[in-house]
Amino acid sequence: MTTETIHDTVREHYAAAAVRATQGESCCGEPTTIGASLYSALERDELPDAAVLASLGCGNPTAVAELHEGERVLDLGSGGGIDVLLSARRVGPTGKVFGLDMTGEMLALARENQRKARATNVEFLEGEIENIPLPDNSVDVIISNCVINLSADKGRVLREAFRVLKPGGRFAVSDVVVRGEVPAAIRKSVELWVGCVAGALEENEYRSLLSAAGFDEIDVEPWRIYNVDDAREFLTETGIDVDAMSPAVDGKFASAFVRARKP
Repeated sequence: MTTETIHDTVREHYAAAAVRATQGESCCGEPTTIGASLYSALERDELPDAAVLASLGCGNPTAVAELHEGERVLDLGSGGGIDVLLSARRVGPTGKVFGLDMTGEMLALARENQRKARATNVEFLEGEIENIPLPDNSVDVIISNCVINLSADKGRVLREAFRVLKPGGRFAVSDVVVRGEVPAAIRKSVELWVGCVAGALEENEYRSLLSAAGFDEIDVEPWRIYNVDDAREFLTETGIDVDAMSPAVDGKFASAFVRARKP
C-alpha cells in the first residue's frame, strides 16, 4: 500500500467514526481497541459524551505521561479529543495542549468537545503526523493513542516528534507492537491497518527507530498480550482462515506503553 492509500483509508474510516460519535453511537468496534474502558469513571465523567464515544485508542497515554502544571503537550492523532481534554486539566491554565489530526470530521468533533468542556488552553491543528505544524523545540511532552502504527513512515513521525520536543522533552505514547514474525496476509490487510494492527512495529524495531531519531531512555512496555481468541475476532472479518492462521498470531500482538526522552 502506498502512503496516499493508507492516508485515504485511515481518513475515511475515522471520518465515519466521528460521524457515529456525533450521533451518539460508540465508534470503538476495532478489534484491538479498548477505547473508553481504559479511562476511569472519574475521567469519563469530566468529559463530553462524544469525546468518550470517539475514543479509538489502545491505551490511556495520559495515565503514563506524568504531566505537570504549565507544560505544553502535543497529542498525535488526537481524534475526538479525549486525551487532549484530559491533558488540559493536568497542565492547567498556564499550560497548553495541541491536538493534531488529519481528519476534518474528527477535528470538528474535537472542537465541539472543547467548547462543551470549556477548555481554553487547547488548540486543535489540522495536519499529518509525518509533518507536524509546530516549530522546533516547542513542546514538553508528546502523547499519542494507537495512531503512530497507522503511519506508512513511522521513522519520519518519530523524527518529527524529536524535532518539536524541547531538550529533555518526553515521548509517552500508547501503541500496538508486534512480537516476532507476522504472516504477510495480515500486513497486507487494509482493514487491519485501520484497526491498529497491520501497521504495528516489531517492538525492537520501535526501539531502533526511536534511537535513530535521537531519543534515549527508551522503554517499550507491553501490558496486554493478544491471544488466539482476540485474533479470531479481527481475522474473521477479513476473510482469513482463522483456524489456520491463529497459531501464527497467538501472542504476537500487544498493547504497549512506549516511552523515551530527548536529550
